[in-house]
Amino acid sequence: MFGFSIFMNEDLSAKDIHYIKSMKQAGFKGIFTSMHIPEDDAQAYKMRLEKLGACAKANQLELMVDISGEALERAGYSFDHLEELVHHGVTGLRMDYHIDNKQITKASHKMKISLNASTLVEDEIEELRRLGANFSNLEAWHNYYPRPETGLDTEYLLKQNQWLQKYGLKRVGFVAGDAQKRLPLRLGLPTLEKHRDRHPLAAALDLLKYETDEVYIGDGDLAATTIDQFENYMQWDKIVLHVENHDSAYFTSVLGEHDNRNDQSPDLIRSANARFKKVEQIQKEHTEKRNKGAITLDNELYGRYMGETQVCKKSLPAHPNINVVAYVIEKDRDLLDVIYSKQKFELKEKERK
Repeated sequence: MFGFSIFMNEDLSAKDIHYIKSMKQAGFKGIFTSMHIPEDDAQAYKMRLEKLGACAKANQLELMVDISGEALERAGYSFDHLEELVHHGVTGLRMDYHIDNKQITKASHKMKISLNASTLVEDEIEELRRLGANFSNLEAWHNYYPRPETGLDTEYLLKQNQWLQKYGLKRVGFVAGDAQKRLPLRLGLPTLEKHRDRHPLAAALDLLKYETDEVYIGDGDLAATTIDQFENYMQWDKIVLHVENHDSAYFTSVLGEHDNRNDQSPDLIRSANARFKKVEQIQKEHTEKRNKGAITLDNELYGRYMGETQVCKKSLPAHPNINVVAYVIEKDRDLLDVIYSKQKFELKEKERK
């Protein structure tokens, strides 16, 4: 499952509501927000949360709120009456480190409660067990890291996720957005440092490899083309790659849907469909070095292999039998690393502005 973030530093706008609806339509299942309230803005935050909750409810989206006990009370809510939050569309609370385990235990019998997966230790989980927490309502959500060089490394993330799985806790992480990034740094909100500048879908699919159950977009915005790529993956298990013509006469021959062969190559994404297409005679052209992202077509010099279509996952030398027909746009090249065996993919011409 994938989710996204909406932040409440400003009133929910018509643009925000449209974004929420478009993300729901694409297949996203939940919203994450943060409620760390400035002293003078408590009432505004309460109204914003209730409006966001109503919007989440109307769109059948989960709503997880990152909150401190102090902020909860300042906004006019209470741990003793969490049903009021549920009424307003909040489905879960992510607790910060100032909230003790007795409060967490009590809250876990009323709604979903998220613990901090990035800093949690087993002693804390065992204490929650002794206190009688409702583990069916407990989840573990990692931090996101606004400052470069501070995100988690993969070894630590995997280690945390593995021991959390023993307790049956859902594990959730974040990847950065690719449109309007969150203030003040605007440098992305990923859980893993290596994902800070990666394509959001590529980062999300990579994060799932490390025993993460769900992935949320940390920043509050995704580009329209990226939403479309997520939708294609969620609805049709297909990865869309936007491509540009390399001044080839055969460009249209490679466009459309393909399946990566099941006998996966470390160097190439090999179309399983291409060899079954009827192809015209493919003459030699652009038989140059194949950089990462090159889309190639075997020419007539390759005999029975003529028409084979491949996408280069790394730079490869020129070959007289192989034409470079097109290139995956730079932004989408991260996706080449997550097209695994039998994965469906589509080569789609980049829209001209």
